[in-house]
Amino acid sequence: MKKMFSLLFIMAMTLMLGGCRLVRIEEEERKPVTYTVVRTGELPEEAETIVEEKKAGKFQMTYQSGNDLYLIRGYGKQMSGGYSIQVKELSESSTAVFFETKLIGPAPEEQSGEPSYPYIAVKIKYRDNPVNFQ
Repeated sequence: MKKMFSLLFIMAMTLMLGGCRLVRIEEEERKPVTYTVVRTGELPEEAETIVEEKKAGKFQMTYQSGNDLYLIRGYGKQMSGGYSIQVKELSESSTAVFFETKLIGPAPEEQSGEPSYPYIAVKIKYRDNPVNFQ
């Protein structure tokens, strides 16, 4: 009975550990990535639909179309318009792409009564590495 319990325990641990995968992103020198900011209406139709569905909350996503990779970051519902988004960093290492943005609020005189859903979409050449949104 003790042998059977030990065997079951070992099998259970093997299955649990075998199903886990850890991706390690090493810190190394990052190189800037050339990108294009994509305007509203210029995203592929399917990506535009997904953004429309997610825009009420904060989100981040990637979308591949052919040789292009779109990096999209949304900041959710804001109580007024006039927001802008700054790309602070878009770089890559041999293991990952790093995308950092910053939401910049409107000046008090630029605030309108209409809510807005600011997001930014940038297009880069397709890369097979994971994207680290910061």
